[in-house]
Amino acid sequence: MLTTADGRPLKAALAAAQARSKRRALFLVLPLLLFVVISFVIPIGQMLQRSFYHDGFSKSAPALQAWFAENPLGTEPDEAAYAALVADLALMQETRAAGDAGTRINYTLPGARSLYTSAARGAKKLEPPFKEALLAEDAKWADPRLWVAMRSAASPWTADFYMIAADLQLAADGGVERAPETQRVYVALYIKTIFLAALITGICLLLAFPIAHLLATLPMAKANLLLILVLLPFWTSLLVRTTSWIVLLQDQGVINSFLVYLGAIGDDGRLRMIYNQTGTIIVMVHILLPFMVLPLYSVMRVIPPSYARAARSLGATSWTTFRRIYLPQTLPGIGAGALLVFILAVGYYITPALVGGADGMLYSNMISFHMNKANWSMAAALATLLLLGVLVLYWLYDRLVGIDNLKLG
Repeated sequence: MLTTADGRPLKAALAAAQARSKRRALFLVLPLLLFVVISFVIPIGQMLQRSFYHDGFSKSAPALQAWFAENPLGTEPDEAAYAALVADLALMQETRAAGDAGTRINYTLPGARSLYTSAARGAKKLEPPFKEALLAEDAKWADPRLWVAMRSAASPWTADFYMIAADLQLAADGGVERAPETQRVYVALYIKTIFLAALITGICLLLAFPIAHLLATLPMAKANLLLILVLLPFWTSLLVRTTSWIVLLQDQGVINSFLVYLGAIGDDGRLRMIYNQTGTIIVMVHILLPFMVLPLYSVMRVIPPSYARAARSLGATSWTTFRRIYLPQTLPGIGAGALLVFILAVGYYITPALVGGADGMLYSNMISFHMNKANWSMAAALATLLLLGVLVLYWLYDRLVGIDNLKLG
């Protein structure tokens, strides 16, 4: 049996050395692993949990919780149900939670918040029969959709926010139906965001490809100078760059004034390029263009020029050489740049908020809106759907192209 110099079996010594190497490697990556868990995994988990959890109504409605637990879905509210509702309204008034409870119901049934705040103020003065007393205050308390919404909100765990994000609402029979036309905003905005992100990615690719090719074929000194110009926007604040575009694109801005000076347009025919979808596209293309140029450049600079010369010497035309020799070798850079630009474009909200106006808003702006309104559950549900959409596209890319072919630098 082979042994080491100190007499230990060689197999055991190798196993011990491998174990020490693995422990050393673990300790080296442990700080990064902890950072990823703390800054990424835990927040994503909290977002998923929050998208299904909202206790704004349930914590203030114990009596209704008990009635809903005893009576199955579809049971018509009786006097006991209205008595439980009055008791909970009185509790909401004592704990000053009527606004929060009404807001929770308002998410699934718009217009319900004022119903709770007004009824809670006089709940202690109501006398039996409570059903007649509440209906005398407001006939909306008999709306079956209101009771379906309260049953759904009686538990803090709910899928209501995903239902709202799909432009659906609770039906009077407890089922699900499409929301009214005026309330269908989320699905259309989701599709618009995906479309605009794809459009911006395509424009960036068309602009970045010749730039990256020029950088890859120029002498090193000139290429480095141009590369500095490509990286220059990263040295300037995003807010400053976006504000500069407002100055350039506005009706009385530099571009319109220059076109008027040239006579290309009349003073009364200035182009509308800001606070709309056009402004969002222009500014986001400018901001995201370097993220497409750099992956392309990293791939193109290592493609041997001799390949193209060999193809030309064998009789291939310039187009055939580009299509069959050069372009296939740039696909890893195209895939990396497209994926990077698309993901960034989908999640942008500062730029559309500043230059997009109502027409140029994206899905991320709706998430920001709900966060500012302290509707964290709705914001979390929208963010989760956006994340799932990006993951699906990432999976499709992996199936069609292969994620191993990515080349970021």
